[in-house]
Amino acid sequence: MTEDTYAHIPVEKLDDNQARHELARLADEIAHHDALYHKTDRPEITDADYDQLRKRNEKIEARFPDLIRDDSPSKRVGAAPSEAFSKVIHAVPMLSLANAFDSGDIEDFMSRLRRFLMLDASDALVFTGEPKIDGLSASLRYEAGVLVQGATRGDGAVGEDITRNVHEIAAIPKKLKGDHIPEIVEIRGEIYMGKADFLALNDRQIKEGKPAFANPRNAAAGSVRQLDPSVTKARPLGFFAYGWGELSDRPFATQSEALAQFKAWGFAVCEHSETLPDPQAIMAHYGRLAALRADLDYDIDGVVYKVDRLDLQSRLGFISRSPRWAIAYKFPAEEAQTILLAVEWQVGRTGALTPVAKLQPVTVGGVMVRNASLHNSDEIQRLGLRIGDRVTIQRAGDVIPKVIAVIEGGPRDETQAIPIPTYCPICHAEARREGDDVVIRCTGGLTCPAQRVERLRHFVSRDAMDIEGLGKKQIKAFFDGGLIETPADIYTLETRNVTLKIEAMPGWGAQSAANLFAAIAARRTVVLDRFIYALGIHHVGQSTARLLARHWPDFGDLRSLFAGERAAAMEAL
Repeated sequence: MTEDTYAHIPVEKLDDNQARHELARLADEIAHHDALYHKTDRPEITDADYDQLRKRNEKIEARFPDLIRDDSPSKRVGAAPSEAFSKVIHAVPMLSLANAFDSGDIEDFMSRLRRFLMLDASDALVFTGEPKIDGLSASLRYEAGVLVQGATRGDGAVGEDITRNVHEIAAIPKKLKGDHIPEIVEIRGEIYMGKADFLALNDRQIKEGKPAFANPRNAAAGSVRQLDPSVTKARPLGFFAYGWGELSDRPFATQSEALAQFKAWGFAVCEHSETLPDPQAIMAHYGRLAALRADLDYDIDGVVYKVDRLDLQSRLGFISRSPRWAIAYKFPAEEAQTILLAVEWQVGRTGALTPVAKLQPVTVGGVMVRNASLHNSDEIQRLGLRIGDRVTIQRAGDVIPKVIAVIEGGPRDETQAIPIPTYCPICHAEARREGDDVVIRCTGGLTCPAQRVERLRHFVSRDAMDIEGLGKKQIKAFFDGGLIETPADIYTLETRNVTLKIEAMPGWGAQSAANLFAAIAARRTVVLDRFIYALGIHHVGQSTARLLARHWPDFGDLRSLFAGERAAAMEAL
């Protein structure tokens, strides 16, 4: 991704050149995180951190409107649909929602609506409040009351065709019930997985030697984005209806009437949806749902408030990527307090030493947490952390929890300082910072076993070569067993299996070994940018890999470039 040279500068202090660079960086970074969330269901950052990126982008665009880019995140919804599925053009775009993070944002939202509609304080403005289900958004098309198509949101204009899969979800009606059924009905809603079903599914995954899902949203999205519909059928999925797309006739005049009609047609509607007459009722409703959140059997990450009357919605209209008449009031990330027991330093593929907090187990949002991120040594010093401290941890989605504060007033004389490593904990090579880098790195390079394993993991990862069946556990076992040392060794596994006998190894069998060899064979050829990214070159992320592939589309040219750079470096020595 683009370097964050100006990310630390407040928006009000940016000059034109800095703002231009920041908008380019934010467009690149937000697109990267959109793709991870919408296409691979594997986000790297919390919702709160993502929202901060968008908020900074919006502030810069407001201050420098002449610099707004064609690829601005403010003009985009979601991410482009996956190439693995056929595409569906939405007759009515599936837009996103504006976000609110505190009561002040809600008050501003109300004021904007009243000004736009020219209402005074005595005029009624009724809202519906609906829990924001954390799942996969989907659009279901019915013709003559019969389900004929299912699609994901995609980029808002074009989604993925998941028709065969939604037909296998028992919670989705295949034929609408009751009266007042228009000839064409598109129902929008959220496909989700309940918390209890999620835990049971993960138990099965682990027993079968398969990777566990990080959270219910990822499990739901991964269950729907299957090329084999029988996998979807076997997963316990639910569906809540909350809106509509194309309608040949509309038999309701308010959002609350629409929800009642959806229920009459046979859809589940979230039971905690309410009609709210004023801002005080909205804040009370938000408070009730925030308190209830941990006890629900499905994940919610906020509450969506919509103007109830559809004629007022029509008057309010839309902005580029969201309706004016609705807002998502997000919940803060969930927090808990516990004891810091120890700090372990993990070695990444570029040698970065990352501190990981080992915690006294604590439940956060229904998940047992034992480890948390500390980012780097500067963060340890900033927080003033010591072993034995009572700390606050924060968890959001499937991103690793992080330590955010030390609880004041603890017995500091009983705690221990956290030693900052000067040697790699794995290969014992010197560990040091380079220049202004905040990261301490192992200098062992490829002589460090940990770096070699992490580079192999990166090489086969989903965004790189994407080799099915070679996860973290399998790579580590193959490396420790001497089966693979370099990426090239992966492609000779099948020919060497006459003596290796992978099918006889623990957790493997004849069929799983055959599946692995087929997966490796299928990824002998990939697009150039994936291969460049898979090499794990320091400072070469996905965006840089795409740029390199665009400028040097022939790999031979790129290899010559690298060879020339290496020769020049050797000559300089």
